[in-house]
Amino acid sequence: MEKTLLHLIGITAIPNIGSITAKRLIAFCGSAEQVFIEKKQTLEKIPGIGEVITQCILQNKNDALRVAEAEMEFISKHNIDALSFYSKEYPKRLTHCEDSPLIIFSKGNVDFNAQKVISIVGTRKATSYGKDFCEKLIEELKPHQPLIVSGLAFGIDIYAHKSAIASNLPTVAVLAHGLDSIYPSVHKSTAEQMLKNGGLISDYRSKTIPNKENFPERNRIVAGMADAVVVVESSRKGGSLITADLANGYNRDVFAVPGRTTDSQSEGCNALIKSNKAHLIQSVKDIEYIMGWKAEGAVSSIQTQLFVELSSEEKNLVDLLKTYEKIGIDDISLLAKFPMSKTAGILLELELKNVIKSLPGKMYKLA
Repeated sequence: MEKTLLHLIGITAIPNIGSITAKRLIAFCGSAEQVFIEKKQTLEKIPGIGEVITQCILQNKNDALRVAEAEMEFISKHNIDALSFYSKEYPKRLTHCEDSPLIIFSKGNVDFNAQKVISIVGTRKATSYGKDFCEKLIEELKPHQPLIVSGLAFGIDIYAHKSAIASNLPTVAVLAHGLDSIYPSVHKSTAEQMLKNGGLISDYRSKTIPNKENFPERNRIVAGMADAVVVVESSRKGGSLITADLANGYNRDVFAVPGRTTDSQSEGCNALIKSNKAHLIQSVKDIEYIMGWKAEGAVSSIQTQLFVELSSEEKNLVDLLKTYEKIGIDDISLLAKFPMSKTAGILLELELKNVIKSLPGKMYKLA
């Protein structure tokens, strides 16, 4: 296992190889270790690799492994988990995102596959309106016990984390640098509190500084590991809008808090709503309605469908869906151990019987 992790980290240290290319290399070579010993002729024939990337591998593989060895020492010394794309602990929601990280470094007590995950983002120059809405929303979310994800930045991010801590909800910060530091440093005490019920994650190795370009890149994790993204406040341009666009690309639901047309910090949210890129949100009830989350004490409408005759295979899928708020067809097929074509057929029958509902991105939930 250590050897596998060493080579996985090593691949991330080779110049010009991002997460998509790394996963393609591993798929064609058969393992991360094999990437480092494969012959030039074989590497060049892999689709999307070619001569330039092949040369990067051949010229940098020894240095990359040395970097990986140092990183292995760091994560061992500081009790950091390194979750590979191929491990069962890796965030399931991220596995459906093509550009998801090959490795996620994690510190704390994090359940990445919590039943409900909400990312909350917004401007660094939050107003009292945005702060109050953020705090109220998280308090309203408490009955659902979601994992709250944000980026530890000034403004809405830190209010989201602090509000989650106050409501005793798990919260995770996605960092734009290595786990050997905290940025901004004034949020270090909050970050330490988060380790008790949540934690810190990053796809950057130690000694990586928070360069400007890292923040938009880390936003793909903020967007991809959640069921929905809530933009509380945003100006016309900003990282929150990048996160919203990424979430839409991943078929995640996006919510935006409306504001007055004269407020500069509401321009981005109003634009998202106006362009139908986000649902307007006024309270947690909007999330419950769009996401199909049942309010506390509500009875699942599947009980009204008990009179419908279901085959044993249909009952199998219904029982499976009962344990998820929503789930993708790929996961349904895998968990039910049915071929994809058979799964699709059964889901269609259940949908025609009004037992389940189909959602964007080939996702399904109970009706």
